[in-house]
Parts: sequence; C-alpha cells; structure tokens
Amino acid sequence: MVSRVIPVDPFDLVVFGGTGDLARRKIIPGLYRRFWAGQIPTGTTITGAARSTMSEEDFRTIAREAIAEFVADDKQDAKIIDEFVSRIGYVPVDATGTSGWDELKSRMRAGYIRAFYFSVAPSLFGDIAERLSGYDIADSDSRIVVEKPFGRDLETARELNQTLARHFSEAQIYRIDHYLGKETVQNLMAVRFANILFEPLWKSEYIDHVQITVAETVGVNGRGAYYDKSGAMRDMVQNHMMQLLCLIAMEPPYHFDPDAVRDEKLKVIRALDPVKSEDIVRGQYLAGAGQGSYKEHSEDPQSRTESYVALKVNISNWRWKGTPFYLRTGKRLRARTSEIAITFREPPHSIFDDTEGWRENVLVIRLQPNEGMNMMVMIKEPGPGGMRLAQVPLDMSFAEALGPDGADIPDAYERLIMDVIRGNQTLFMRGDEVEAAWAWTNPIIKGWEARDDKPQGYDPATSGPEDALMLMHRDGRRWREIRE
Repeated sequence: MVSRVIPVDPFDLVVFGGTGDLARRKIIPGLYRRFWAGQIPTGTTITGAARSTMSEEDFRTIAREAIAEFVADDKQDAKIIDEFVSRIGYVPVDATGTSGWDELKSRMRAGYIRAFYFSVAPSLFGDIAERLSGYDIADSDSRIVVEKPFGRDLETARELNQTLARHFSEAQIYRIDHYLGKETVQNLMAVRFANILFEPLWKSEYIDHVQITVAETVGVNGRGAYYDKSGAMRDMVQNHMMQLLCLIAMEPPYHFDPDAVRDEKLKVIRALDPVKSEDIVRGQYLAGAGQGSYKEHSEDPQSRTESYVALKVNISNWRWKGTPFYLRTGKRLRARTSEIAITFREPPHSIFDDTEGWRENVLVIRLQPNEGMNMMVMIKEPGPGGMRLAQVPLDMSFAEALGPDGADIPDAYERLIMDVIRGNQTLFMRGDEVEAAWAWTNPIIKGWEARDDKPQGYDPATSGPEDALMLMHRDGRRWREIRE
C-alpha cells in the first residue's frame, strides 16, 4: 500500500502564541514534517506572532531547536530544514494593543490562503479576531483555528461563539480537537460505514455496552494551578471523550461531508440522558512513587477538582436505548492508554457444553500508544479432548498491517492543519455542537458544586478509585484492564 501525499495550495499561516509550548512541541514540528513529506509547497510562509520582542533569526533558532527535539532523526534533513526555516518569519504583536498589526498586514499576500492559529488563552480570542478584521489582515476566505478550552461552561462558550461570529463566519472557524485527527479515530468511521460486517450489528440489540478509556501516567505537576480551574470533566470529557462517543454512536451521515457528519454528532449529544449522581465517580490522586499528591501539585490543600472521573452515560434513541456507555479518564494511572472497547452481547443460544469457556466478542480500537484495532473472538482450543472454547485476538496494528506507511502515520496536528488549508471542517467542532456538549456537561458540574462533592483519593499507578469498579460491578460488568 502506497501512502498518498496530496499537496495543498500555497498559504500564509500566522501562529499567534508562536513562542509558546504548543507551537514548539506540535505546530512547528508538524508543519516541518508535512514540508518534508512534500505536502507543503515552497511558496508557503509561516509567521510566528507573540508578545516577545525578538528578531526573525531568534525565532528561526527556536524553530530549529523544536525540529531537533520533536522530529525523528530519520526525517531531519539539513537541506530541507534550511529550506523550511527560510519560510518562517516573526512579528512581535500586542494582542490587546496596536503594535505589530500593520507589520503583520504587510506580510499577507493577495491570492494566497490565509490561516490564523490562535495558540493563546481564550481570553485573547476576541481581541485577536477584532484586530484581524479591523486591520483588514483577514479576508473573506481566511480561516482561524482556535484551541480548547472553548469556554469553561455553556455561558462562556456562547460568549466566545458570539465574539468570533462578529468577525468571522462559521465556515471560517475551525475549533480544533486533536483527538479527531488521530488515524484510528477516523478509521472508526471507515470500519463502521465501509464494512457491511459491522453496521447491521451496531446497535443495542447486539452491543451490550461500550467502554471509552483515556488513561495517563503523568500528574499535573508544573501546571497544577491551571488544571485546577478545569479538572478532568472540563479538560477531557466535555470535548475529547464526547467526540469519541459521538463517532461511535452517530447515525450514518448521508455523505462524508463536514456538516453531514457534524449534524449526526449533534443529534447524539442532544439524545444524551442527564447523568445521575450515583453514576459518577470522581477522584484525586494521592502522593506516592516519589511524587506529590494532586493537592500538592495544584497548590491548594482544599482543592475539590477531580483528576479522575468515571461515568455511566445513556443515549435515548432507537439505536442505543438500553446500551450504556462507560467513560473514564484520569491522571497518574497504571499505564498510558486510550481505547474504545465495544462489547457485543452473548449468542441467544449456545450449542456447546463448555459454557464456562465462553467470553464476549469485543472490538477494541486503540488510540494510543500503539494505534490499531483488535477483535476478540471465540475459537476451538487446539488439541484433543472435545470442543473447548478459547478467546483469541484478531490483532491489527497499523504499523504492522500497513508496513512502512503504517509506521509513518501523520501526527493529529499535521493532519488537522492541512485540513484547515484545504477548507475541510469535517474533523472540527461546530459552534452548536460545542454549546450542546456544554449544555449536557453543565448540570453535572453544578451538581458537584451544589453538593460540595469531594473527590475520592486513589493511589498512583492504579486504575483509579475503588468506587469506579463498583460503577460497573453493580451492572454485572467490569472495566477492561488499563495497560499499554
């Protein structure tokens, strides 16, 4: 299988917050990898914009250091790096003032696609959007990319939408969620809608339950004060995990078209039942393994912000009524892994005497660390002695199944930035979708605050609070083991 790289048209990209951590770790290295792959034409320009006063050469040095640190050695070609860096510029800009905007305007070229990446705090979105419009830097075909968090509740999300809408149309706004750029997440749609094998079974009649797990081994040390204002519910569930749930649960769109896909995702969010308090478990990691506790890292000994959350979610529609979705995410857990596990119901009748050997069919979609899929199926246990059943995986690692092409899957940010340049919004959230997600999430958070809910402590390098196990045990189910 030959990987196809489809070049994009030349563009002018401005990265606000160009000296920040996201630009250094993801945006600049991702753009370089696309340039190295031949997808970005040489006529492109990339301009960093930030408060810091520095020369263009200083910023290019930062870009070179980012490439050296975050790009694999086999993709570091000195000639290509020099060519890429030569396309990079820098303009010191005051996001809330007047300095730098005329200079930035002078760098925009007529006839080229203009894209503006807001890698800054949401509080600056409105100021930057206003100045891009007021200084005529953005034109009617320009695109803006905004990072999460997109609001911290329904009210602030609406305000942000309204602020951006004053200067840009919805077709120009790209609300980025890097989870949607993962190869496996997109393959979920291909598996569902391109294979007759799965789609007829993709409903409550055949699926017992769905588990979505996003587990991390790291804590919040170093950014605890920031994280403490959000927590796992705002940081992960309202956006990343909600998007994964939507892709699993959505109805087939009439076409793989941006609004068609997002229309179906919106229907899922609106069909979500309110979550009962007994169907939610919150936790905070304790000290251990030579590291401090969440409360130490957040610098607030009274903090009631969760570093772990698990919940049982029900969808009230014909396809999913009676099939629960179990979501969990947390810091300082046993292993770093993200996966979706679809567990199918048992056959209505078994013809075999070995009923104890039977296990459920499970389709597992692995998002990290090793992207791929496996299907747990029942076979006859090898050897004599009768018909004994055994569960085995039909495993497909992208790296193994696709050969060199599978091992060289573009990073999510690479894919999404290229989609911005193409003008393809399929993998980006629409404004009404964001607001609907907050409308479902808000009552959950307000319920915690009203009850003065205190998260349970859990030991690091475990699977989380004990009560999370009971969330499933009382339903006669169990969580999948967290492991890499």
